[in-house]
Amino acid sequence: MLASLRKAGSLARAVSAGQRRFLSIHEYQSVNLLNSYGIPTPKSIAAKTPEEALEAAKQFGSTGCVIKAQVLAGGRGKGHFDNGLQGGVHVVQTPEQAKEYASKMIGAKLITKQTGAAGRICNAVMLAERRDPSHEYYVAVLNDRNVGGPVLVASSQGGMNIEEVAAKDPNAIITVPIDFENGLSKVEALDLAKKLGFKSEGAQSEAADIFMRLYKIFKDKDATQIEINPMGETADGHVLCMDAKFGFDDNAEFRQKDIFALRDITQEEPSEVEAQKYNLNFIKLDGSIGCLVNGAGLAMATMDVLALHGGNPANFLDVGGGATPETVKKAFEILVADPKVKSIFINIFGGIMRCDYIAEGVINAAKELSLQVPLIVRLKGTKEPEAKEMIRKSGLKIIPFDDLDEAAQNAVKLAA
Repeated sequence: MLASLRKAGSLARAVSAGQRRFLSIHEYQSVNLLNSYGIPTPKSIAAKTPEEALEAAKQFGSTGCVIKAQVLAGGRGKGHFDNGLQGGVHVVQTPEQAKEYASKMIGAKLITKQTGAAGRICNAVMLAERRDPSHEYYVAVLNDRNVGGPVLVASSQGGMNIEEVAAKDPNAIITVPIDFENGLSKVEALDLAKKLGFKSEGAQSEAADIFMRLYKIFKDKDATQIEINPMGETADGHVLCMDAKFGFDDNAEFRQKDIFALRDITQEEPSEVEAQKYNLNFIKLDGSIGCLVNGAGLAMATMDVLALHGGNPANFLDVGGGATPETVKKAFEILVADPKVKSIFINIFGGIMRCDYIAEGVINAAKELSLQVPLIVRLKGTKEPEAKEMIRKSGLKIIPFDDLDEAAQNAVKLAA
């Protein structure tokens, strides 16, 4: 969404595909959260069955409504379902039509440019009143490393890909630093509304109020980002948040129980969900070499070395410094469950982590899982001699290496 906006000015957004994982919630849940803070949105109703969609659509009268598939991915409108239905967003004129669309969406997988070929299951739809804004704006609240705090990012060119706007016209992006403790003042918020071009004093006041309330949510709920695209100014001079996306800091789960209760694990990779139960930092990738490493830096370096030798990692997996033989065994179960994995590369530097713990977990897993996949192991550091002796005595076909390049080359070769 905003990954390339630094080119447009002082804005930064720290996006990591690795260690930091942020909770996302569905659009209908975002709408409910906005409304709970007094932020206006089009009237919206969630439905989890075609029958519920039928009854919900009856509440919108003769003007009809819009039905939106609730899937945690961008590009829903241009996506397609695995049952052939084109598009995850449709205008419906009658309750019967809403029911028909819902019956095709709910339970099917929506495939978009962000989901990959597998798609994501749609378990609910949202029906929203049709409001055609006379102008669309973009608004986001997020943390900026350069500023060292939160910022509000806005543009008068909403309703489109903001990164494309930033690339074509950097001056179209306005970034306003926010005082962390006090938030936006009314004067600052009104000034931004005027710069964006809200027409009437009433619309400017409503927009300013929304800006201030968005930051209150951001701070109250430990959000990492709030993105409103578009924020619409209607023909009668009112301002509405037409679409919303939220992200929340996983580190705040202990004090944001209500927010994290909204988590929908059906939208996540099952192997990643399973890994989280054992405090394993696991990201599924598309390659054929399973990786088990301790430390995020070494894990990234291991993936780079595999790629350097022509291989493709099947995952990012950091077992951390506190791994036990039991968690190592669970890591192995997750790796071998992936049919794409043709070899497994274990690369451990024993600082906090003891190499003999890794060896014990590897040996137990290999025996219990009747491991058929070639296993390449590189162990360096604490309890290294003991670990190597354990592997030697195990009698298992575990291929040891001391040199990283040599180990990586063999992992790639055995996965071919």
